[in-house]
Amino acid sequence: MARAVSFTEAQLSLWLAGFVWPLLRIGALVLSAPIFSSRQTPVLFRIGLALVLTWITMPLLPPPPMVEVFSPAAFLMVLQQLLIGITMGFVLQMVFGALVFGGQIVAYSMGLGFASMMDPQNGVQVPVVSQFYLILATLLFLLLNGHLVLIELLVQSFHTFPVAPNGILRSSLMEIVGWGSTMFSGGLLMALPLMAALLLVNLGMGVITRAAPQLNIFAVGFPITMLLGFVLMWATLPGVMENFRLLLESGFGLVRRLILL
Repeated sequence: MARAVSFTEAQLSLWLAGFVWPLLRIGALVLSAPIFSSRQTPVLFRIGLALVLTWITMPLLPPPPMVEVFSPAAFLMVLQQLLIGITMGFVLQMVFGALVFGGQIVAYSMGLGFASMMDPQNGVQVPVVSQFYLILATLLFLLLNGHLVLIELLVQSFHTFPVAPNGILRSSLMEIVGWGSTMFSGGLLMALPLMAALLLVNLGMGVITRAAPQLNIFAVGFPITMLLGFVLMWATLPGVMENFRLLLESGFGLVRRLILL
């Protein structure tokens, strides 16, 4: 006769704690990290990915603390797990935001500021140049195994930042705020060569206008500026992707410092 399998309340609490606490941090990362949080990614896929990652990483994690579910310590632990996951994803979002900022500068310099399309990552209208850069950056991110590096850092964060009421310090959050300036400087660095070249083109158009006032500069200058802009985009694309790679490495370095690696 088969015997019924029984579990004690302590065993069930320990198993649920070992699954729920990592799920909060992993779910926060999946909902905030680039590519994973894209609006084109179905919600069910994101939920399933968070559950699968939690199930796979459970044996690799240290045992969670035993706390009461409805207690101040449990509430602080929930906030800390969400904060750690969102912070790791937000840093990488700023890296991709640098490309959007640089693409906007390039689009306005070329006269393509009016040509916008929906960004599937953030659900807002961005210039087509920014969308073009984002597509290439996403492919480069996957080619460099950035998603695997992010998951590896997430698993390591459970050892340096175990599930506990304390976690990321206030000084670390201030470092993230200060690092936000890198997003603007990185985007400007990506767009600076093309901006300088198009500035010289516009100066040349101004000289032509003064030399031949009867020439319709709007009918001639706009197509020339756009055509040269596309040529310069093609010429500067390797440099833009290299700057994105360096910025991505800097972002991963910041994440490592935040989780004390």
